[in-house]
Amino acid sequence: MAKFSKTGKREMPQLNTSSLPDLIFTLLFFFMIVTTMREVTLKVEFRIPVASELEKLEKKSLVTFIYVGKPMTEFRKAMGTESRIQLNDAFAEVSEIQDYIFQERASMTEEDAQQMTVSLKVDQDTKMGIVTDIKQALRQSYALKINYSANLRQ
Repeated sequence: MAKFSKTGKREMPQLNTSSLPDLIFTLLFFFMIVTTMREVTLKVEFRIPVASELEKLEKKSLVTFIYVGKPMTEFRKAMGTESRIQLNDAFAEVSEIQDYIFQERASMTEEDAQQMTVSLKVDQDTKMGIVTDIKQALRQSYALKINYSANLRQ
């Protein structure tokens, strides 16, 4: 009967890592393509109203957003529960809308500034008085292209 004996210490073969950088860059490229960056941190909560007739905007880079809704729960203590206006990442008053529009136009080229559209993302429970005040401020700043954001009725 033959006896098998271990004559030497056997080592585990090394793992081939030559393709690891390719794999890492492929994953990085995938996440860069799939991920979208949020430009504005929402401080108001809103439920978008439902509509039956909608049109899609062509150039979203020419759209400036104004959010209107009740403050998030962490801001209710300081801001109350009434509907508030949010411009970029800050709460604002109606009187600040003109400056905001002029600032947005200044950041665009002259050709794009003429095509700028203001999109109102308003909570469906917001009173119409604040929307009318916003529209008056937009009219005074010559922002006459207004879009109301809504979801399509199914």
